[in-house]
Amino acid sequence: MIAQVVLALLLSLTTVMLTAGPLHAHSGGLDIHGCHHDRINGGYHCHRGPLAGQSFPSQPEMLAALEAPNQEPNDHPDWVQTSLPIEEGT
Repeated sequence: MIAQVVLALLLSLTTVMLTAGPLHAHSGGLDIHGCHHDRINGGYHCHRGPLAGQSFPSQPEMLAALEAPNQEPNDHPDWVQTSLPIEEGT
């Protein structure tokens, strides 16, 4: 009985070891935005912060994407500002 339990544990451990894929870790070096240059694949990608999981061709493009939500509507040339009609006497 004990031999069967030990055998089952060894088989389970072996299965987990063989099916776990290799992890591609890096040394980190994240900037204040949680991003860094990808020296192997090129570009710039983020692990933490508001842009986590996104990749960019360069750091300036990441910074532009980070600043885009903070811009005023008039800074967007294609932004259409409409005014709602004001109802009088209600």
